[in-house]
Amino acid sequence: MNRVWRLARRPPAGWPTDGDFVLGDEAIPEAAADQVLTRTIYLSLDPYQWGRRRSGVEAVGDVCHGRTVSQVVQSRADDFQPGDYLFNTNGWQLYGLTGRDVDVFGYMFPRKLDPAIAPISTAVGILGMLGLTAYSGVAVQCQPQPGETVVVSAASGGVGQAAGQIAKLHGCRVVGIAGTSAKCDFVVEELGLDACVSHRSSSYRDDLRDACPDGIDIYFENVGGHVFEGVLPLLNRNARISLCGMISQYGNTDGRDTGTVWAETGRPVFDRQNVAVHRLFVRNFVASHQDRFLGEMAGWIRDGRIKYREDIREGLDQAPAAFSAMLAGGNFGKTLVRVSDDPTFG
Repeated sequence: MNRVWRLARRPPAGWPTDGDFVLGDEAIPEAAADQVLTRTIYLSLDPYQWGRRRSGVEAVGDVCHGRTVSQVVQSRADDFQPGDYLFNTNGWQLYGLTGRDVDVFGYMFPRKLDPAIAPISTAVGILGMLGLTAYSGVAVQCQPQPGETVVVSAASGGVGQAAGQIAKLHGCRVVGIAGTSAKCDFVVEELGLDACVSHRSSSYRDDLRDACPDGIDIYFENVGGHVFEGVLPLLNRNARISLCGMISQYGNTDGRDTGTVWAETGRPVFDRQNVAVHRLFVRNFVASHQDRFLGEMAGWIRDGRIKYREDIREGLDQAPAAFSAMLAGGNFGKTLVRVSDDPTFG
């Protein structure tokens, strides 16, 4: 049988609860012409998935959306054979069907993976949308120059890890923002950033100012709210901002646009219109840089110049709990669910 999580209702305002998802056993589908049936090995959990559910992009009754690493079980497509490993979008289920397609970010689906190049889990992490988002936001959008000061929020998270290290490779002084002291230690000691401050500290704003004596030239935004309010006064003239995400606002309960950076007081301090002159939408140019990204990032990982941390939860049954924990900052690195055995592991 196929184990499947479906959206039980259009979520009300706030954060995920037990009533938002329903788990069931269903018949395993059969591959039609030009399709492949794949078994999910790794499921990627990402903040944008909550926005899809709250906005109605994901309809009630749909299989919960999610990028995956899978293995071909049955193929009726000439390009794929049983046993092949793929980057695809099975969603929150054990088995799924995939056909040839191109998504809005320019990814050709499914993409065959070679375990000899990198662990297959990286296809939904550092060598997937996560890494490409960081690469596009830092290297392509912001064009970092040696000696500039770059600040990355959620610096220990999946995207933040990559963004901070890419900025370091461009010769920048990089300051991370994270939650716990353990995460800050990881950012400095393991990832090699120059400093990291905790947004949970009562002295957060002073700590950030001390860490950025020459102001901030580039800001990679993942959080919004209180975190952004500490950054705003330190931005230098002509500072560049890559507006990747605002996870602090994905649970808004008052109908506010989650695409706006809001202050804790409830007033918008930085909205999309205001930042248009500082940034581009990542999806406008991701496709044209995908090959360049994969080549450079794979080389950096192979040479040990880029490190990454994965937070892997075991079993599809754990997907909602892991998803909620990730949204609340309870993850440490890129959040994945290992849905079934990884034959390449170990």
